[in-house]
Amino acid sequence: MRLLKVIALFLVLAFVVIQFFRPERNTNKGDLSNAILKQVPVPPDVQMHLQNACYDCHSNNTRYPWYVYVQPVAWFMSDHIREGKKELNFDEFGTYSVRRQLSKLKSIAGSVKDGTMPLTSYTLMHKEARLSEFEKELIIDWAVKTRDSLEAAK
Repeated sequence: MRLLKVIALFLVLAFVVIQFFRPERNTNKGDLSNAILKQVPVPPDVQMHLQNACYDCHSNNTRYPWYVYVQPVAWFMSDHIREGKKELNFDEFGTYSVRRQLSKLKSIAGSVKDGTMPLTSYTLMHKEARLSEFEKELIIDWAVKTRDSLEAAK
């Protein structure tokens, strides 16, 4: 019984200590000249859905919920954000080559169509990120048309 108390005390102490080690926040209100909005036409309704369903992990500005203040949740989220931005960053879209922009637009359409984006783990906690079939079609159509227009201009 004494061993269980020592283990429990150790776990509680470890939990308290890790609260002091927080990852850096993904908030940058700086230059948005390379944002996708500045590079290609994005209708307001598509932009709204992209911001609600994608931008927290795929931009330089994440809206942090209350539970991010509890470790190790913040570490988990930080890792997701880092990986998401590495894959696609809407705020840095203009820095991509035309070939990469075309690829990313194709990936957006494909990921939304097959339901791999937004992540289920994200939509469980963020109701506003759940896309209806109509909203999915809106994003897919925009991505396909934008890709076609970029390819034609190439």
